[in-house]
Amino acid sequence: MASPQTEPLLSIRGLACSGGRRRLFCGIDATLRPGDAIEVRGANGSGKTTLLRCAAGLLTPHAGDVRRAGGQAPLYLGHKSGMSSLLSPIENMRWHLALAGGAASPAACGAALEQVGLGTERHDPCGNLSAGQQRRVGLARLAVSNARLWLLDEPFSALDAAGRALVLALIAAHRAAGGGVLCATHEGLNLPDAQVLRLPL
Repeated sequence: MASPQTEPLLSIRGLACSGGRRRLFCGIDATLRPGDAIEVRGANGSGKTTLLRCAAGLLTPHAGDVRRAGGQAPLYLGHKSGMSSLLSPIENMRWHLALAGGAASPAACGAALEQVGLGTERHDPCGNLSAGQQRRVGLARLAVSNARLWLLDEPFSALDAAGRALVLALIAAHRAAGGGVLCATHEGLNLPDAQVLRLPL
């Protein structure tokens, strides 16, 4: 039996999904081990988000099998922010973590928001923040999550150069700590030693 250090964090076998009457992809195989990264690349409409949602357990595939190590819940950061406009960044972070079965103190959330450059906006309603700032709130969730598997949909979306550098730093630290990352991207993140899974349109 594989040890927790070598057991795949995510195993995908023969995955197939459709969008309406159109087959998006079929026969997708992928294995993500601790320290690994996989970039799912493809044009808009190729099924990148659908693949990530299947990996997260949010969608049931047409065919195939998805397994996660120990049945652990991944951290899924979607293309949209998923933030409540009425809640503050700290409140949104704690709400998302609670939904995933985790928890973080206000102090830990505040420190994570400082890390992503939102220290002074931590108590403002998210509806008052720009799209890029809301995206950074999502990135702060990465800094406090205990999930070993990260599923990131277009993680560079709405971010400037500094924000993109922050994403890469968070991913590098997560991989170094034994985590794994599955990213959907149309432009390529060029992560070191990453596998590339291309979806045809």
